[in-house]
Amino acid sequence: MRIFVKIGLLLYNIYAAAIFLALMFLIMPVVIFAAALGKMQGGNIIYALCRFWTDTCFLFWGIWHKNLFEQPHDKKKQYIFVSNHISFIDIPVIFKVIRGQRIRILGKYEMSKIPIFGFLYRNAVVMVNRSDAEHRRQSVEQLKSIIKKGVSVFICPEGTFNMTNRPLKEFYNGAFRLAIETQTPIKPLLFLDTYDRMNYKSILSLTPGKNRAVYLEEVPVEGLTTDDVEMLKQKVYDIMEERLIYYKAAWIKDAYLIS
Repeated sequence: MRIFVKIGLLLYNIYAAAIFLALMFLIMPVVIFAAALGKMQGGNIIYALCRFWTDTCFLFWGIWHKNLFEQPHDKKKQYIFVSNHISFIDIPVIFKVIRGQRIRILGKYEMSKIPIFGFLYRNAVVMVNRSDAEHRRQSVEQLKSIIKKGVSVFICPEGTFNMTNRPLKEFYNGAFRLAIETQTPIKPLLFLDTYDRMNYKSILSLTPGKNRAVYLEEVPVEGLTTDDVEMLKQKVYDIMEERLIYYKAAWIKDAYLIS
């Protein structure tokens, strides 16, 4: 019986990859046109295309998404969104979670090297090479420029996949320093089911099913200075950790869970 399950999962993932690639090639001519319009106008078009891409993929993949709100969310307000990072489909999920707001995503430089997809990626995200100090500085300046234009930004403060059994791995300072320097409130988000939908251990682990994201209460930064970066980082970490444990996220070891 197990062998039939494995074969079924493999066939499903081949089908899912075909849907993903077909839609990518479908939107690519418009992406090329939009890229010529510049980072802001063209970027808005590309993000709209990415929402269409994600919506269509999820429909054909049999993934139904739901946003949960622990506090009312003001779509007219500008935020630095932060979330946990546990799966290959975290980035597509961003387009299901954040709707009706202009946003730019901070993404890993390495993803830009993927053939064809890399072109879309380079024109859709602010890239950061964390191993290069100058590249990190340039990325921060780009994010500041975007925020000045009234656009929200999305950052995964863990930087890469959480491959532990803890709710979260350690946070980098960047998102919290940026929030303080631009006086932009932080909106923490939880991705509860992306680990189950597609495990970070394999790109052939996609499964259909539910996919939930949780909006937590915003964390204000008014009056904070760069001396408060560590305090702010720990505050957001503690909030997100506690709520991931509360929701019993699947990757968390039993010792962390509330009985």
